[in-house]
Amino acid sequence: MTNHAQIMTDYLSAFIEELIQAGVKEAVISPGSRSTPLALLMAEHPALKIYVDIDERSAGFFALGISKASKRPVVLLSTSGTATTNYFPAIAEANLAQIPLIVLTADRPHELRNVGAPQAIDQNHLFGTHVKDFTDMALPENTIELLRYAKWHGSRAVDIAMKTPRGPVHFNFPLREPLIPILEPSPFTVADKKRHHVHIYYTHEVLEDAAIQKMISDCSTKKGMIICGALDKKNLSEPLIMLAEKMDWPLLADPLSGLRTCGRTSEALIDQYDALLKITDLPAEMMPEVVIRFGAMPVSKPLKIWLESLLDTRFYVVDPGASWRDPIKAVTDMIHCDERFLIEALLQNWKSEDNVNWGEKWKSWNQLAQAEINSYFSEKNEIEEGTVVYELREQLPDGACFFISNSMAIRDVDTYFSQTDKKIRMLANRGANGIDGVVSAALGSSTILQPLYLLIGDLSFYHDLNGLLMAKKYQLNVTIIVINNNGGGIFSFLPQNNIPKHFESLFGTATDLDFRYAAALYDADYHEVSTHEHLLEAFDQASFHKGLDIIEVKTNRHENKEHHQVLFQRIAERVKDFG
Repeated sequence: MTNHAQIMTDYLSAFIEELIQAGVKEAVISPGSRSTPLALLMAEHPALKIYVDIDERSAGFFALGISKASKRPVVLLSTSGTATTNYFPAIAEANLAQIPLIVLTADRPHELRNVGAPQAIDQNHLFGTHVKDFTDMALPENTIELLRYAKWHGSRAVDIAMKTPRGPVHFNFPLREPLIPILEPSPFTVADKKRHHVHIYYTHEVLEDAAIQKMISDCSTKKGMIICGALDKKNLSEPLIMLAEKMDWPLLADPLSGLRTCGRTSEALIDQYDALLKITDLPAEMMPEVVIRFGAMPVSKPLKIWLESLLDTRFYVVDPGASWRDPIKAVTDMIHCDERFLIEALLQNWKSEDNVNWGEKWKSWNQLAQAEINSYFSEKNEIEEGTVVYELREQLPDGACFFISNSMAIRDVDTYFSQTDKKIRMLANRGANGIDGVVSAALGSSTILQPLYLLIGDLSFYHDLNGLLMAKKYQLNVTIIVINNNGGGIFSFLPQNNIPKHFESLFGTATDLDFRYAAALYDADYHEVSTHEHLLEAFDQASFHKGLDIIEVKTNRHENKEHHQVLFQRIAERVKDFG
């Protein structure tokens, strides 16, 4: 035993113990040398579940997925040098999506910085403004003051990460060699009556009664609308639907709002707004005078453009904390208040005489659009991209988690996944909207939520194939549905598609990959789908298999655009005939 080893063990274990006392239950570790003492002490703690991921970019998103699903802070540990920089995409996503991560990076001690030492980069403020807080920790000491310092920062890390708006924090640990801590006896089984833990109490932002009454006065007898974007908070869906029904306002619900899949349906819930706003100019009687938005901005671009056009509309944005999520800059009233508090206050104080009985056309058009979608797919025998989403709505079991990739996947879910009476939790990486790390984030979420299904395109799947190692290593139960249209399908819907020269090489980016070989590499059950019957059979087989299933659906991205246009034209004609 050396004095250095004892000092390092006492100091780091004080920090780790306080993380766990403050609510941390999982850590994702990227192997390395300089982080050895932190990794060994985390593995030693009996209350901490650890996952080891050798690819740092995958590890970052795997930790993000755990935190997203559990709503708890998750620790992410890396060694020094460029390994730390591979966490950047996941940290950027966590920051924008308000996901609590506690990022720990090991570092060279100060005497080895900026002197040409190996595996040493400047790690101070490495992630810049993408983290809520950064601390370059003191070198280990086990004086009373420094043990208190380590413990204090453990509690502070969790507190800052969890405080609204939630997000990532970064702690950099300079460590001197030798790097082996003392594990016998375990520092976490030795009773230390002098070690007191910090108890953290969280509060919720509220509005004064006068502000509630003013809001009701300003909204009553007005043609109003509630819009809900991504809002993954427990037990908010039913109260929001009840509020829309009581106010008699249409409720436009993004798929990530949780409202379409909360276990109940409602005529007030409008889930076909994206299709409706693509096909026609809305009549004057469908224009709201007041909009109240909960959650992030919805996925739909037609909705965004339409909201930007409502120049005379009063626009409330309900956003706890101080993040100001209003990309269209339409807000007239920014409400920093806990959503649940505001919903309950409006439910209690809103009077039926405040309603103006509007919005029937929204409800009628929404039902017509949904009926046309049902009719369209009932007539189709061949498989297309929309068919997969439409069938997923039918096939996903009650209680499932549905993780959705970006680009075409989330947009097709917005169009084809209407409300259902099943409870299904939908998740996606919609902070930075990137296609990197989606596989790893979904796999991380699967450690908390079961069963889990991931819908993803071929480019996004290829981008994170390394992440599949965690499914093999930890025997994770996940069904991945890969829409393989051999390239970037979403670009066919963007203005670049109108410039044929260089389109395929720059944007189409066909890869000609066959993912059966990736499935074999990671011991997954593989299903190739070419017909509607094959799709249903693959869903059925995957539901009985505990492990990794990859369902590859090969489609044509050029035809996919035509399919969308045909469907939207049918909806437009149906609505026009209705009047």
